[in-house]
Formats: sequence, structure tokens, C-alpha cells
Amino acid sequence: MIGMSEGYRRLQAVSLKEFRGFGSEQTARLAPLTLLVGDNGTGKTSFLAAVRAICDVAFRQREPDFREPPFDLGAFPQIIHGRGIRKNNSEVFGIGVQAFDSTHGVLGCQATFKSGLAAAPCLSIGRATCGDLWIEWREAEDRRVALEFGSNGRSWHTGTLKNADICNWTWMGARACSSMKRENQVAEGSSEGHESLAMTDMILAFEMARPEWYAFAAAPVRSAPSRTYDPGRPSSDPRGTNIPTYLASMQFRGEPQWTTLKERMEEFGRASGLFDEFSVKQFGTHEGAPFQLEVRKFGTKRKGSKRNLIDVGYGVSQVLPVLVQLVRPDGPPLFLLQQPEVHLHPSTQAALGSLFCTRAASGKQIIVETHSDYIVDRVRMDIRDGETDLKPENVSILFFERSDLDVRIHSLRFDDQGNVLDAPDSYGRFFMNEMRRSIGL
Repeated sequence: MIGMSEGYRRLQAVSLKEFRGFGSEQTARLAPLTLLVGDNGTGKTSFLAAVRAICDVAFRQREPDFREPPFDLGAFPQIIHGRGIRKNNSEVFGIGVQAFDSTHGVLGCQATFKSGLAAAPCLSIGRATCGDLWIEWREAEDRRVALEFGSNGRSWHTGTLKNADICNWTWMGARACSSMKRENQVAEGSSEGHESLAMTDMILAFEMARPEWYAFAAAPVRSAPSRTYDPGRPSSDPRGTNIPTYLASMQFRGEPQWTTLKERMEEFGRASGLFDEFSVKQFGTHEGAPFQLEVRKFGTKRKGSKRNLIDVGYGVSQVLPVLVQLVRPDGPPLFLLQQPEVHLHPSTQAALGSLFCTRAASGKQIIVETHSDYIVDRVRMDIRDGETDLKPENVSILFFERSDLDVRIHSLRFDDQGNVLDAPDSYGRFFMNEMRRSIGL
């Protein structure tokens, strides 16, 4: 498997029910590289928000915020399918995920949300699986969480917890139950002593869990460049306002990863035609001094002069936040990217497609919402030509198509020649019609 290593994890599928434009339950296949395509307003951004929300529940043990930037889906009435005109009058929506983990095998998590305080969505029911083990937790009265868990469809423990955070009961709880069952032979209808032991074992499992697994989400329009920057506190920002400070800090401190990061950035700069050299110019000898970002293009016989980022057009500054996050050695494992092609020339869009292939082949998982045929075509050609270790089965194309008040997700794939398989007749219809018109057919 691509990028397989200790601690490796990859999302395999996401399911949606009564969520935004998705009414009846649908499941979409995810791969190391997943491309979301379709008309405006068909739910691609909502899909990215759903992926982050279910990852928050399953892998970060926290209540998701459906208004956290860059995804602002509004309150519960704006998220529930149909917005008051749905026929089944559903009062909840659901999101699910299936993942493969190199340590624990196949993991699953299903979360059901209802309207909570100030009409914000709140988690009411969750079910997590680890292999054939499962745990289900649901909101109960008096700040209690009702728990039930078992194996192979058989329940072997039920109970409640006082003052519990419902988000804490994920697949880690199922693993703890598995360990306790093997060691103590707990049967259905276990005693109070066994219940106490189960609670202790679960808490211990949480304490021993490895660092949280998280996603980087990028906004479609990134921050504007500045002529000079003042260092600030490092942070995470979908618009990329934190990136200049991060780069300056890496260079000033002489971090070992700076050389690798700079080389990867310049490799993409050359491939895209944006720049040949990238540097940070600092106006002082201390880390808190102002600085500026510079790029340089090389001529055939000599190097050009270094130019401030603000003087070379908008494209470089717009691609920079996504580029840095993708190539930094300590970057996140999962990327949720909205229209990274904004303000970029077609040649740079194509180069981004190759970068996605390269980073996905190295172990990152990338989910990209895009309207760029140049990105899709470059991915298709790189797979066909064997430019990376990415194989056809390592790429998923999700085509979002509106049908009346619902949206249908078509899970498409490539063959080894880069041809799109399983596509409905509507896929690419606009481009075909435009081509026919251009040649007078």
C-alpha cells in the first residue's frame, strides 16, 4: 500500500444521510488522492466539511464545529436536508467514515447529530467499530452517556457514565473492550465489577492513544501578500496568513527541515514556471525582526534579481499556503483543499496536479474540490505514464450531480491508460458540447 508505515491511516469511504443536499444515505469511495468535481452548488464544499466533522469525532474525540473556517455551514436548520420541505420530516442527520489503520486494521465511525443549544448541531448517537468489535454511545438524561458494546453483533456490556463527554467514546473504546473481554471472559449481562473494570480499561486506552490525527483545510481564496511582515505567533489558518511567519522562523532558527522544505518548494516553482529560487530576507539579527518573502527567476545565462512576493503577481502568494503545507516534512496527514487553482495559470494548475500525485504517493491523503480540467488531466496522464507510484486504484473521482432537490455522488475511477470509468452520460457533457460548437458540429 502507498505510504504504508507504522501509524499509517487512510480514509476509505464517507457516508452521508439527510445532510445538506444529500437526502437518502450515500457512500463515496475515498483514495490517497480524491478529486471532487461537478457544477457549482452541488455540495462539494459540504462534503469536505462532513469529512472534517466525522474525523473530529472519530479521531480527535471532540465535538465538531460546523462553522469553523473555512467551512461555515450555518446552524442545524441550514444543514439538515430539505430545509423544512423534506417529506420524511427527519430531525437528525448522519455522517459516517471507514478507515484503514496500519496498527488497528479497519475502523469505522457513524455519528448522528440533532439540533442543540442555539440550534447548533450536537452529537446524540455514535457507533464505532474496530474489526468485529463495536461500541455504541448515546446521549442520556442527567448528563449521562449510555454505552453498549460487543462483538460479532452480540452485546456483552451495557452501562452508563455520569458527566461524560459523548465525543470521547470512539473506536478506542472498542479496542479497550476487546482487551478486557479476552482477559476477563466478560459475558453478556456482566456484573458491576466487570463494568467498573471496563470503564477503567477504556480510560487507560485513551491515555495511551498516540497523537491525534488531523486535517488541514484550505480556503478557496488565500491571504493577500504584504511587502513586509512582522513575526507573530505560529498558528493554523485556512487562508495562509500564518505561512510567512512559519517560513521565516524555519530559516532563522536553522531548522534541519528548512533545507528539505526549500528544495521541495523550488522544485515545484520550476515545474510550474512560477519561480526558480525562494528565500526569506530578514531585516535584523533577532527572530522578531521584520522580514519579506522573495522569489527569483533564472535566465539562460544569469540569474535574475530577487523580487518581493508582492511584485510578482497574485499567483505565487495564492499557491504558497497550499504548497508549503503539502511539502513541509512535518505536515498534516490529511488535506481538504477548496479550489487550489484559483488565480493560477493553466500550466501551474497542471503542475499542482502532479504535486498532488507525488504527495499522495508519499503517504499523504488529499481530497481536492476543483473546477480545473488541467488538474484532472494532469493526474490522469501522470497515472498513465507512471510518473509516480500512484496507481489507478489510488485515485477516486467523485462527480457531484444535482437531481431535483437531491445531489447524487458518482464514484468514478481511472484505468491504467488514464481513461475515466463508470462515468454517467452527464459527466463532461458541457466540455463536449463546447468542443463540438468550436469545430462547427
